[in-house]
Amino acid sequence: MDIFLTEKHQIVRHSVRAFAQREIIPIAKEIDEEQRFPWEVVEKMAALGYLGVQAPKELGGAGMDTVSYTLIIEELSNASAALGLCASVHNSVALYPLLAFGNREQHERFVPDLASGKKIGAFCLTEPNAGSDASSIEATAILDGDHYIVNANKVFVTNGGIAETCLIFVRTDPAAGSRGISVIVAEKGTPGFVVGENENLSGMRANPVSSIRLSECRIPKENLLAKEGMGLKIGLAGLDTGRIGIAAQAVGIAQASLDEGIKYAKERIQFKVPIANHQSIQNMIADMGTKVEAARLMVYRAALLKDMGKPFSKEAAMAKLMASETACQVADMAVQIHGGYGYSKSYPVERYYRDARVTRIYEGTSEVHRIVIARNLLS
Repeated sequence: MDIFLTEKHQIVRHSVRAFAQREIIPIAKEIDEEQRFPWEVVEKMAALGYLGVQAPKELGGAGMDTVSYTLIIEELSNASAALGLCASVHNSVALYPLLAFGNREQHERFVPDLASGKKIGAFCLTEPNAGSDASSIEATAILDGDHYIVNANKVFVTNGGIAETCLIFVRTDPAAGSRGISVIVAEKGTPGFVVGENENLSGMRANPVSSIRLSECRIPKENLLAKEGMGLKIGLAGLDTGRIGIAAQAVGIAQASLDEGIKYAKERIQFKVPIANHQSIQNMIADMGTKVEAARLMVYRAALLKDMGKPFSKEAAMAKLMASETACQVADMAVQIHGGYGYSKSYPVERYYRDARVTRIYEGTSEVHRIVIARNLLS
């Protein structure tokens, strides 16, 4: 794959890989089992620019391109999918919408702390009765003088347990249907802002996914992102970018699964030879490697289109669909290669299997992505 990357991209990949091997891999199993967010590592990620990858340097970011972003997320996720998820969501659906739709004052007020990693961001769209159907949100924001009175119950918020700057999707005009949805930036510590308990999830356990509730929360009207009624446009733009990040995350999980499958196949002896000598294992490894490379190419294509300023919504959806399905398939095959040991927490493929599964759900389910892709192809 090196032939598709510039020298700068290769340097980025190698540096992130070295960081992940040094700082993340030694604690990956521990933080998963303890369901612990490793601030000591995240602070080092922030210092290296991983939490402000595409934010401009003048606002405290690293000023990198989208391809570099995908490389960073892939390598972090290869070591710990939960930390890759933190960086992906923070960069793509929290920071990016602020950069793309915020005004100068909002850039100066919110972006530097997020880009430097001083604060963590979150994207608060999902509710108990609104998931894939984003237009069904019930959260409200009623203008009262210079403030909005916000009431919201957001669930499954990635980074929710540690986020301080949250993009809250609300209805500012309940009678306007989907055109009445807006985005308001809410900050932790505002009276009425309550963080719920972390979810006890199957995978991504080192990421503090939680609910966030706002009750009669008074938020300055200056915190409205763009204009009233632009919520869905902002959300879709953020999700297009976020899908590239989650696709890169899925590739990272798939690559880790492939690597472990190959390693174990060479070590495990059955019928007096390494199981890698058996045709059935070789077939699985061949399929795994092919799927990983294909998914990675699709992620690179979507990232390149974004960097070129061309439409990339269809390609991002394709990359996310392909990569997430691949991650699940490859992790499953890695477990199968390990046999009974693959079902034991003593081996990392068990964690990869759990982490991979959710990539087909968040940032848009595989079913929703097929709808997006079909509509693009049929239009």
